[in-house]
Amino acid sequence: MELNEIVNAFIGTNNYKLTPITDGLINTTYLLEDKDRNKRFILQKINSHVFKQPEVIVNNHLMINEILRTNDYHFQIIEPIPSLTHSFLIEDGNGMPWRMLSFVENSMTFLSAPSLEAAFEAAKTFSYFLNTVNTEQLPAIEDSLPDFLNFEKRVTEYKNSLKNASPHLKENARAEIEITNRLLSLPDQWIHMEKNNQIPKRIIHADVKISNILFDQNHKPLAVIDLDTMMMAPVLYDFGTMIQSYTNTTKEDDGKAVNNFNPEMYKVVKEGFLFYLKEKLTPEESENLDYAAQVAIYIQEIRFLTDYLNGSTYYSTKYPEHNLDRTKNQLELLKGLTEYLGANEFESRRA
Repeated sequence: MELNEIVNAFIGTNNYKLTPITDGLINTTYLLEDKDRNKRFILQKINSHVFKQPEVIVNNHLMINEILRTNDYHFQIIEPIPSLTHSFLIEDGNGMPWRMLSFVENSMTFLSAPSLEAAFEAAKTFSYFLNTVNTEQLPAIEDSLPDFLNFEKRVTEYKNSLKNASPHLKENARAEIEITNRLLSLPDQWIHMEKNNQIPKRIIHADVKISNILFDQNHKPLAVIDLDTMMMAPVLYDFGTMIQSYTNTTKEDDGKAVNNFNPEMYKVVKEGFLFYLKEKLTPEESENLDYAAQVAIYIQEIRFLTDYLNGSTYYSTKYPEHNLDRTKNQLELLKGLTEYLGANEFESRRA
């Protein structure tokens, strides 16, 4: 099935316009304008190499939306739109699934926080979203990315990549490998808490970067988007990845970054995250927020370094040292965060 047939399966007309949206790293996304009805939608090809069960994404999305509606959620809800034959997924000629989503008019996104106020509002919006979906009776959310948050496996994959990497790559990354190895015990406490059920599993978004909030023209949030990674996991991960994403003052692939951690951003993001969730978190969750931020950055650094040592087969790269530059950037960010938190905090969490 060609792209025109995909479009027709959803809107039933050739009178349309497609405009690529290139911000995403995994799925292929278009803005679809139905000129007959004067309506706009998001048309998206799901990367089934990453999301091996796309039907799980759809089912989770529908369940989450039902929870939001039932609980009088006051932001806009992104709706999956069925095809003319009432299917939420249409396969193209290559067996890749396509879907259509509602579009929020007069909205905008940011790749990085334009201000402390916008960062606070984004974190507060995610806080409200997470508080709303984590009801007393949690639905049967399936894992769309099995082992995505298996930190023990991430460390093992890194060790294997180090063992099998070419001498050339290991020499290039010698300094980064040395730091990474020195910090290998950093995720141990997280792994221990998970294994011993010391931190609860909740519904999390798992991709809480600021670009997954739609803002209006006055920089006020309109909607939480991209629910593909919703899963049951420690909510500490969402806080950690907010810090990993929001506090970086440089682009993620800037390998020459120095002092790229913004402490003021850390404060407002933490305040926003706790705005609706503070009373819901257990003491163990509250006590480990700062630690979670360190772990999230470290795990992302390990993923970049692992891919570099494996020959850059997972992340899209534009030049041979791209993943190594990403690694350097995350290590500088982690350094800034740990200095801000204080050496004693860092050492206690490693113990």
